[in-house]
Amino acid sequence: MTSLDIRADTCSAESSAKVLSDMAQVRPMLEKIADKWTIMILTVICPKPSRFNEIKRRLDGITHKSLADALKRLERNGLVTRTVLPTAPIGVEYAITPLGHSLKQPFEALCSWALKNGGELEAACMRYDQGKH
Repeated sequence: MTSLDIRADTCSAESSAKVLSDMAQVRPMLEKIADKWTIMILTVICPKPSRFNEIKRRLDGITHKSLADALKRLERNGLVTRTVLPTAPIGVEYAITPLGHSLKQPFEALCSWALKNGGELEAACMRYDQGKH
């Protein structure tokens, strides 16, 4: 399904039901990858596996608990692996899986969009907040 498919589908009542059905399937998947930290965590560990504290340092503003919870969720969803390292003290390293790596292109496109359109988005928010909507 693409945005073009959605636009074409919404023109008729029977196609509209298909769009709603597709969205019902898509929504749970998006909830697994479109939260506050997932994109940033996967971006950090995409080039090379990283230890917990290294990931935390590179993600300014994330709390220890938020990172631990997010990494557990990403591991559960099959997007990262967790490897216990035979070091003293014991270390843990996180790596992106092939499934997680398959998100690289859409995430890069989303980040590119954010960089390109961030100013316009902020300006729209300011106009709205000032009552010029």
